[in-house]
Parts: sequence; structure tokens; C-alpha cells
Amino acid sequence: MLTTIAGGQSTNIKPKAKTAEPQTSPADSVQISPDTEQNESIDEDDLIHFGDLLDVNILGSTEYDWRGAITQEGFLSGLEFTEDDVYGLCRTEKSVALDVARAYSKFLKNPQVEVKILDRSNRPVSTLYGAVKLPHRFKLQRQVKLSELIVLAGGFTEKASGMIQILRQPDTSCIEKKQREFESVGTSVNKFVKVSKNNGAEFINIKISDLLSGNQLANPQILYGDIITITTAQPIYIIGGVVRPSKIAEREKLTVSRAIDSAGGLTKQADPQNITVFRKESGETKLIKVDFKKISEKKADDLVLKAFDIVDVAEKGRNEKKYPPVIEFGESDNKNNSTLPLRVID
Repeated sequence: MLTTIAGGQSTNIKPKAKTAEPQTSPADSVQISPDTEQNESIDEDDLIHFGDLLDVNILGSTEYDWRGAITQEGFLSGLEFTEDDVYGLCRTEKSVALDVARAYSKFLKNPQVEVKILDRSNRPVSTLYGAVKLPHRFKLQRQVKLSELIVLAGGFTEKASGMIQILRQPDTSCIEKKQREFESVGTSVNKFVKVSKNNGAEFINIKISDLLSGNQLANPQILYGDIITITTAQPIYIIGGVVRPSKIAEREKLTVSRAIDSAGGLTKQADPQNITVFRKESGETKLIKVDFKKISEKKADDLVLKAFDIVDVAEKGRNEKKYPPVIEFGESDNKNNSTLPLRVID
């Protein structure tokens, strides 16, 4: 977008060869009209962000031209010949050009100002990692929803815990708070997502089940710099007299019977009335005896398992274990996010 401001009004004027004239009297000062963009629909991509390279061109002059970025406080860095700093963060080229024209009109006659975002490539990237098949960094050049990025990342893995967390840093995006889908506007939003804040950063927690059910409140627009984590479920181990002794991901209300089913069921040598669950609590190991036969007959409750439980199904002719077996943990899933592949969303 290229905007020309002449006395506060948009025009299409080509640069003149001569330099802008110094102002000779206060009566000659340019009249700047109020910024009327407040009622216009503005694409976030057209707003000035941290990392953008800006160009300020005073038509007919090179002495007062400026090129640079905004400071950490959001002002144009090093813009000379102005008494007051010009604020640029999350504003349009047009509104910044109006302010620059207003500042220069104190010593230039009818300054004509162009402001342009030359480079948007340094805006913060968004990151999606955790329990997805293809973790990625994304450079956003259009609006995108959470569900679209998950599809581009190959979908969830079997390790997904059922929760998604979005870390949203302050000032990395220009969507106003009143436009954000996760502002606290009532219980209808908080029913599906939980938002907490820490030093200005937002932590947004979403249930995968709400997202998959099509609830739009659980499918937010992803902003510049968002860090999206598909949290990984903690393991539960099932060993002994099952078809496929294995590590399974913790799920909500995962019970002994469901864990046995996920391991392929019981073997012929299994002793279903003699199952031991080893559970770590307060630094100590607790042994919980389970009778699968009674569970099947609805004569006993189906024990709900917790993270890091070890379910040991006894086998006929095998001595009962009194201590939990040693479990070898696999490799860490932690990765350096800066090395993830980068994909442009345009």
C-alpha cells in the first residue's frame, strides 16, 4: 500500500525536483484532517509491526526522507527534525503519514508525505509443535485458523494428551483486544477455553475434543508470534499377560479394562484375577490389586489409571512381583523450535 498525504488529504502527486520550502509563517501551516480510518475495515497485514522496514518520503525533498524500523516502544526510530516522536506500532501507513506531515508542517510549507512498509519479512513467525506429525514454523501472510495449521502439520499423533496450549506474547500482533476471540466477554467463551496471563503474555488452553466438534470458539485465528503446543500425554505401561505389552498414552478416564483392550487383550497364560497396578505417589510406590474378572462381571469398579502407572497382569506359574519393574524411557520429544522447517502461509 502506498499513501500520499498532502495537507491531510490523499492525493497522487509525483515527486518534484526542487526541495520542500521552509515554512515562513504560522499562517501557512498545513491543516491536517482527523484520521478517518477508525471506521474503515483494516487488514492486520497492512498495520505496522515490530520488525517492519519503513520508508518515509517527503515529496520534492531528500533531506528529510527517512528509512528504518520502530523502536521497542513503538516509535519511528531516529526520525529527525520533529519535536515529538511519531508513534507507528499497529498503525496504518496513512495514519503515520498524517502525523509526519503534521510534525513537518511546523517548518515546511505544505509537506507531502508518503509512508510505505517496504519489508514485512521480519515479523515474528508462529510455531506449532508437540504431538503433531510434522512440527513447523509458519510465516503468516494472511489470516489463518488453528485447525488449518494442524492439518498442514499432518494432524495429531497418538501421543496427544487432548489439550492445546497457545502462548501469545504481547505486542507481536496488532489485532485489537476487542476483536480477539478469547477476550473475557462472558462464560460462553470460558466454557471452551481457559485464558491466563503472566507478565502480559496470554496462555490459551483448548480441548482437542472441542476443536474437533466444530466449536468456533475453540478454533481461533492464529496471530504473529503465537507458540502452539499440542501437549503430549504422559505414559502408562501395561506388561505381563497381555498380547502386546506396551506404553500407551494417558487419556481422560483411561481404565484398566481399556488399557488391556489397547494392549490386544489377555493371553492364555494371563491370570485376570491377579493384576497389580504400581503407582507412584508422594515419592513412594503404592500397590493396587485389581480383579479383572470382577470388573467384567460388574462386581467391582474399573480402576481409572494415572500417568506413569504400571499395570502388571500376572501369568500362571509366575511368581507375583512385589516391586515395580524397571521401565526404560524412550528418547525425549523435545526439539529446538528454531530448527523446525519454515512454511509460508499466503
